[in-house]
Amino acid sequence: MTLPLEEDLLHIGPVCHPQAFAKEGAQVIATDVNESKLRELEAFPGIQVRVLDVTNKGQIENLAKEVKKIDVLCNVAGYVHHGTILDCDEKDWDFTMTVNVRSMYLMIKAFLPKMLEQKSGNIINMSSVASSIKGVANRCVYSTSKAAVIGLTKSVAADFVDQGIRCNCICPGTVDTPSLRERIQARPNPEQALKDMVARQKMGRLATAEEVAHLFVYLASDESAYVTGNQCTIDGGWSL
Repeated sequence: MTLPLEEDLLHIGPVCHPQAFAKEGAQVIATDVNESKLRELEAFPGIQVRVLDVTNKGQIENLAKEVKKIDVLCNVAGYVHHGTILDCDEKDWDFTMTVNVRSMYLMIKAFLPKMLEQKSGNIINMSSVASSIKGVANRCVYSTSKAAVIGLTKSVAADFVDQGIRCNCICPGTVDTPSLRERIQARPNPEQALKDMVARQKMGRLATAEEVAHLFVYLASDESAYVTGNQCTIDGGWSL
């Protein structure tokens, strides 16, 4: 698997596992709003860290000025709201759309011009099976936002396919992450909530973050050079 060496790879969010990219020889800039979590990555060779709020246009533009060259942009920041449309007030709707969709709009708009200048670039967005792929109970605004990510991905891919730009999105099912565990613990019966999530997985288990990271690395590599505009599902058969 081939990844660019001595270049800049921009990563957002923990599920993408920047270590997976660094192991392939990529130079990674890992960003997050959680500075303490970022500091844990500094020990890994090839990874730089930057505190970044991906909903803040000014912070994004400042980072774009700092990064001279970028080969791969991974947009992974996200928020999961629990509930139907009747449980979703305007504040929930706006916050979800800001974090899950507007952040990607801002990031792509800031870094795509650099890719166009160098006539090459690769954008990977985090979507979800809970989107236009599958209706999932109590995920109204989340699913709406992730369907929008699929639309954004296909639009960018179509507009810039002849200028050396690829754009794909990854659509996981339920992934075992610290965020998921926190949401499970917040439920009235955490043990039953976990059992219910596992029960709906046709393989009988949740996905690991490492498994999703492998798909990110593939889409970032030369081995996927003919892949663009795709929604790449990794859900253990949940959407079947």
